[in-house]
Amino acid sequence: MSENLIHTNLLDTLTESVYPQTDLQKEALSVLRQLGLPGNKNEEYKYTPLTRALEKGLQLGHSFVTSGDLPTDEHWKIPGLDAYEVILVNGKFIAEKSSLPVTAKATPMHQASDRLHADKLIGRYADFKTDAFAAWNTATWNDGLYLEIPDGIKLDKPLIIYYLHDSANGQVKSVSRNMVVAGASSEATLIEKWCSFGNNTALSNTLSEIVLHEHAQLNHLVIQNDVPTHIQYLFNQFWQRTGSKLNSHVVTLDGAFIRNNTRVSLDGENCDSHLYGLYLLHNHTLADNHTVVDHRKPNSYSNELYKGILEDQSKGVFNGKIFVRPDAQKTNAFQSNRNILLSDKATINTKPQLEIWADDVKCSHGCTTGQLDEEAIFYLRSRGINQETARAMVLYAFASEVLETITDTSLRTYIDNLVSERLHKNF
Repeated sequence: MSENLIHTNLLDTLTESVYPQTDLQKEALSVLRQLGLPGNKNEEYKYTPLTRALEKGLQLGHSFVTSGDLPTDEHWKIPGLDAYEVILVNGKFIAEKSSLPVTAKATPMHQASDRLHADKLIGRYADFKTDAFAAWNTATWNDGLYLEIPDGIKLDKPLIIYYLHDSANGQVKSVSRNMVVAGASSEATLIEKWCSFGNNTALSNTLSEIVLHEHAQLNHLVIQNDVPTHIQYLFNQFWQRTGSKLNSHVVTLDGAFIRNNTRVSLDGENCDSHLYGLYLLHNHTLADNHTVVDHRKPNSYSNELYKGILEDQSKGVFNGKIFVRPDAQKTNAFQSNRNILLSDKATINTKPQLEIWADDVKCSHGCTTGQLDEEAIFYLRSRGINQETARAMVLYAFASEVLETITDTSLRTYIDNLVSERLHKNF
């Protein structure tokens, strides 16, 4: 079978039973068919054969399971976390199991399109015209969360979205769309976490448009710790207004094939944006982090730190872009990507980029890739610590620079425990 025919069959499988309702959805579906799915000649997917992973992981021509059961075993929940919860099973919002804040407007996206005119906001911030997977999401999303936090409101506890996949009866596809509007001087913590059950492939495509109005503050945490049959595409578009502050964390510990697009537009003066990423990869996991930080206005600050530890035959990709536009004078923008390879067969492709059109700025970017610090291991061994523990301690010290930036104590403890367990078990 030719590659073009395989791509056509795959595209038909992904868009089965799709009946666009809005002009935007119709436009996005047209864009998707024009773009086609990206191959390795596409620069943005050069090291990330997502289309090939879908062809290998999915049963082309077979329908997806559209319903699923909520597991009675709640090991997928973050233990001890007092939080508002949004629960989606195979892409469907489970209202009776979700708990939403009364101080904010929160509703399933399929209802928000009618009730709150969210359809006027969808697609305004996230560009779908150059990325086939973003176009696919825009054309075919079936549910998600609409959250509007009023001016001056501080959510009294975090809000977490659980994306659950029940693939016991067949392959699962979930296409989720979120819209978050943080009003002026509001504060919130938003978490996203995925968990799959069953032995068949789970495919998720999640796109969120998140707007921070003047002086709003948002902590955002992505936790990717799912089964090795999960193929995931994630696109988070942040849009910052004057004086807003963003802390974003992406923690990747497991999964089959993961593509994360994180884009931040600083469209106001005195914005503050911090992007952190940590990926611990083993077996054959592939994780690709693409970031874009776009400075549009003067006097703003951004700092980006992504760190990775790779074992076995895992593969990592980091592609980070910083844009400083002509009007964005007195911008401070920094980016760093650091990696440790623990196996000769593990690989990392890293490409930090700076494009500056202003002259009064302070900007830097860089990347490093190295091996485990054997001198540190030797020092710990000389103090009576065994090889396995010493190795885990050195790797944890490397990861802790990211972990320490998680400000919520309970969340930091949870992630800390996940990382420590993973380092002792798999590295």
